[in-house]
Amino acid sequence: MSVPLARTDSFPASPALRDQRGRPLHDLRISVMDRCNFRCTYCMPESIYGDHYTFLGSQQRLSFDEIERLCRIAASLGVTKLRLTGGEPLLRPKLHELVARLRRIDGITDLAMTTNGVLLGRHATALREAGLDRVTVSLDTLDPALFHRMSGGRGALDEVLAGIEAAQAARFPRGIKLNTVVQRGVNDHTVLDLVQRFRGSGIVPRLIEYMDTGNRNGWRHDAVVPSAELVAAIHARWPLDPLPPSRDGEVATRFRFRDGQGEIGVISSISAPFCGDCSRARLSSEGTLYTCLFATQGTDLRSLLRDGSHDEALHERLRRTWLRRNDRYSEERRERRLRAVRKIEMHYIGG
Repeated sequence: MSVPLARTDSFPASPALRDQRGRPLHDLRISVMDRCNFRCTYCMPESIYGDHYTFLGSQQRLSFDEIERLCRIAASLGVTKLRLTGGEPLLRPKLHELVARLRRIDGITDLAMTTNGVLLGRHATALREAGLDRVTVSLDTLDPALFHRMSGGRGALDEVLAGIEAAQAARFPRGIKLNTVVQRGVNDHTVLDLVQRFRGSGIVPRLIEYMDTGNRNGWRHDAVVPSAELVAAIHARWPLDPLPPSRDGEVATRFRFRDGQGEIGVISSISAPFCGDCSRARLSSEGTLYTCLFATQGTDLRSLLRDGSHDEALHERLRRTWLRRNDRYSEERRERRLRAVRKIEMHYIGG
């Protein structure tokens, strides 16, 4: 159970921290739930995360009070963007209430969520009214049978598409994106169909190279489809022109369709790592801060939230954690084919 908040006066906004490689802290990704209603093979394979698997109990996860408190302190250290992730964030009851609370934090200019979309139809309007700016939906294929298989036999494509339609109707001010993880020999042959479906819709597909996240997805380098290969295939069908980044530290390389029918993005963590611009920290649902998606260890914040510590202690731990940061796993993987022995699982900290 959470200890009552030991608040102090709010901290004045300060220039963004810089880590050991000069990278600022601008983005905080918050896992509000370690559970998921899918069992995607590259994240939570059914063979490991079956009915026998023990997830966190509700008292182990951070409360909304605790998340809001941490986000206020993070904003004082330069964070301007928050993204709610999972697991599946919409499994967390009353998530719109947390959105409303985070929306009111001074300095937060972008509030987003990543979801598998199955429950989005029920919640899109409430999330929009609470102040959510944008939604990203994970959608790996439009082939119903393949979608069902890739989601571990638990996902229904029509429910995800209905969720996307509900998000369109809700009119999120910063729009909707799709995250598509592309695996050679699995769903790479369906990419053009997906791109065609959403051309001209205002929805932006982002094609993601299959990554070695966690320790349990059986990742192989030969299953990666390089972004350049995907861009070439799309360009041959619908000519593309490159677009500049929309902001510093953007992970996707953007292209627009020459005929004006929207844009796509590619995320190339394997073939063209972007560690040098990474401005993201990740907070797990049980209150551990990670400074890299591929981290092997994190920094405990929950103990300070629950032992009566004042905000100054949390502020200092966050500050020191970022100042010590020196992660560049994806670049090291490319340079030396390095792979960490034991990384944090993606469902604890989001993608």
